Amino acid sequence: MAKATFSLAFLPLLVMFLFFNSGIQKQANAADAVKTWCVAKPSANETQLGSNLEFACSQMKDGCKEIEFNGPCYMPNTTISRASYAMNLYYALNGRNPWNCDFSGTGLVTTTDPGYGPCVYA
Repeated sequence: MAKATFSLAFLPLLVMFLFFNSGIQKQANAADAVKTWCVAKPSANETQLGSNLEFACSQMKDGCKEIEFNGPCYMPNTTISRASYAMNLYYALNGRNPWNCDFSGTGLVTTTDPGYGPCVYA
């Protein structure tokens, strides 16, 4: 009966495979880690955006002080801008799940950072 033997000649190949495979996995994980933000859809009406703004800010411990008068995100003082900031804050604090950006169909997940000047989005 023949006995199976393990050849040490394959050991360097095994080590190389494991090394390169882990590098490929790290690259895949980095690609999956694309940051996203939640903003208001341009087609949403003022009433919907106002409701989103009120809801999102009511869920925050400190409200939405960044979009209050003289806050870093106060300007432009438009409903869509202020709602986008509040919606994104809610989205970020609740895990950045797509369903946390729905807002009755008025939210939009984006990979483009909506922040500007002194206004930094979470």
